[in-house]
Amino acid sequence: MSEEVSKRAEEEADTPDLEGQSDDSSNEGDASGDTEMDFLRGLFSRTLGLSSGEKVLDELTLDGVARYILSGKCKNIICMVGAGISTSAGIPDFRSPGTGLYANLQKFNLPYPEAIFQIDYFKKHPEPFFALARELYPGQFKPTVCHYFMRMLKDKGLLTRCYSQNIDTLERVAGLEGEDLIEAHGTFHTSHCVSFLCRKEYSMDWMKNKIFSEDIPKCDSCGSLVKPDIVFFGENLPARFFTTMKMDFPRCDLLIIMGTSLQVQPFASLVNRVSNSCPRLLINMEKTGQWGLRRLYLFLLIVHRDVAHLSSCDDGCMALAELLGWKAELEEMVKREHALIDSKDAKKKDKEATPSSRSTGAEAGNSDKTE
Repeated sequence: MSEEVSKRAEEEADTPDLEGQSDDSSNEGDASGDTEMDFLRGLFSRTLGLSSGEKVLDELTLDGVARYILSGKCKNIICMVGAGISTSAGIPDFRSPGTGLYANLQKFNLPYPEAIFQIDYFKKHPEPFFALARELYPGQFKPTVCHYFMRMLKDKGLLTRCYSQNIDTLERVAGLEGEDLIEAHGTFHTSHCVSFLCRKEYSMDWMKNKIFSEDIPKCDSCGSLVKPDIVFFGENLPARFFTTMKMDFPRCDLLIIMGTSLQVQPFASLVNRVSNSCPRLLINMEKTGQWGLRRLYLFLLIVHRDVAHLSSCDDGCMALAELLGWKAELEEMVKREHALIDSKDAKKKDKEATPSSRSTGAEAGNSDKTE
């Protein structure tokens, strides 16, 4: 009996689900439910001879997570993030009813919303994707509080890696560099010819010029389409995603999941690659996963570790920063970095609007010769 239940529990754990999570804003009924679950967990552990594991968090709240980080025992934090961390920057997420990206694609006359990110459809009909790219192109938005909170984790030597589903490059703008970041669904940072016989690489500036001139990007060498290096449905994830996760997740001692519904595989399955005692913090507008009979088996494996803080990602990160004593530092970082971005944008616009002295001189010289 013990082996059968254990096996079924392990099989269920392969499905990404944070069903054992506790909402730190829960009411008395939820607290009663948690007490029941603790009792049942202990009962089944004793009856079936299963270890309940180490109790890492002293309580399943944001305060408990903050105390754990400040204890010095937490040294390898992994962040898993999705579109929800960028909505406050003005970039829509994918699935929110009415406001999500998929709910507002009617103007592109797609057979179904997801077609805009399917590789076979793109090769035949690239126009909708590039029209959407003009609206959402990186460089038009500023990183959010959440992005800078991850930058702060990096600066304090606590961030092992950020695994991102996003293609907006805002993690890079916030200061996460190549080694800090796994862009699981690719990036606009580079582009390649789609022909397997060519695969010529193009820069972000080259692609940007093509997109905003409303030209369909074609390869200079072979004439095939050129596509930003984002992962479409029907394409493989970057090889680095698979090699790095095998190294990172076994040693993770805090997993922070933000702004993702955990519906897209294989990214979603990463939540189960940490050890059974590793705390997992979800900061999201709603809980992920489905409540059901699996809970009976999952609570045997989900030890005292899962916390759900239901709020916007920015509010959740600011609340955690306050508990850590980092709030003023985070607010100052956001203010400073946004001002720097505004300054760079202003200088760029001035440069584009005003001819350089060198160009003016050259034009004057040409004018003299003509005369």
